[in-house]
Amino acid sequence: MLKKDRVVIVTGAGGSGCGRSISARFAMDGAAIVVSDIDEAGGQDTVRAIERKGGRATFFRADVRSESRVRELVSFAEATYGGLSVLVNNASAPHGTPEIESWMDAIETDLLGAMYATRYAVEAMRRGDGGAIVNLASISALWHGRKTPGGIPGYDVAKAGMIRMTTRLAPLAEADGIRVNCLAPGWIGTDEVRNYCESLTPDERVARGVPARLLTTDQISDAVVRLAENRSLTGRVLVWWSEDAPRLIEWGDRGYRDSLDF
Repeated sequence: MLKKDRVVIVTGAGGSGCGRSISARFAMDGAAIVVSDIDEAGGQDTVRAIERKGGRATFFRADVRSESRVRELVSFAEATYGGLSVLVNNASAPHGTPEIESWMDAIETDLLGAMYATRYAVEAMRRGDGGAIVNLASISALWHGRKTPGGIPGYDVAKAGMIRMTTRLAPLAEADGIRVNCLAPGWIGTDEVRNYCESLTPDERVARGVPARLLTTDQISDAVVRLAENRSLTGRVLVWWSEDAPRLIEWGDRGYRDSLDF
């Protein structure tokens, strides 16, 4: 269980999906939550949902593409609750198009925003007793090419960057008591994804590589909390394909399973 004095920032927590579920899960364990999003109405809804169950939460509007605003977000958490224990980098841009000129919104939000938040969270955690950072990536960042249609290139590039950022920051655990880990989930049963899946015939699902089972937002939030709490993990990537169990990638994995002679 989390200590009741833990302070948690969750970015992208103003929607009805993973960010809200992660915020509620940490609050249920007694943590104080800073809910952050560009959607103020949605963020306030998340705060009210937490407070209705007796939890502590407050909202701070931040566009993570703005480094100065992210710095203010971390400062707000420290000023409001006295420190920062956990950062969850969950904010994600709406999916763009395959054209390369549309990639930057996802890269600025999903990757650069996470880098800004991580930088200032590390500074805050160094002023305290250390802490934990959990990055939300995706299985879409793992494939070396796709055999079924789909995928958004800018999103995939950003999520691949988050995985590498996670592994490269592993030494922070020994140096500063700050553990950085990553969850790369498969298809999650948010309203948008579920509606899409239900619109397909069984044959279309197979042709498009749509899994037979979707992960739930509760499963995602539980995994995030476990990554934040497990003091034996640092720089690790937890992969959770929708139809499988969650599995940690072995440390030092070379990044591919099979190869061909060239």
